[in-house]
Amino acid sequence: MNKEESSLFTAKQGQYLAFIYYYTKVNGVAPAESDFERYFGTASSSVHSMISVLKKKKFITSVTGKSRSIELLIEKDQLPEFK
Repeated sequence: MNKEESSLFTAKQGQYLAFIYYYTKVNGVAPAESDFERYFGTASSSVHSMISVLKKKKFITSVTGKSRSIELLIEKDQLPEFK
C-alpha cells in the first residue's frame, strides 16, 4: 500500500475494513455488528458509528435492515495488514 492509499482511512478504520475482508473470506458471510463487538472488544454504539463512517466514506455498502450484508467497495490490495 502506498502513502496516498494509507491516508484514505485511519488505522482503526483500516482494521475494520481488513476484518470485513477476512471474516467474509473465512466464514462465507459478512460479519454482523456483534462480530465486530466481540473481536474489537467495543460497544455496539462504537461499532455502529464506525460502520456509518465507513459507509459515508464509500469504503463499504450494505442493505439497510438486512443482516450480514456489508460489502467492501475497495480492493484487497488497498487494505492494511490485519492485526
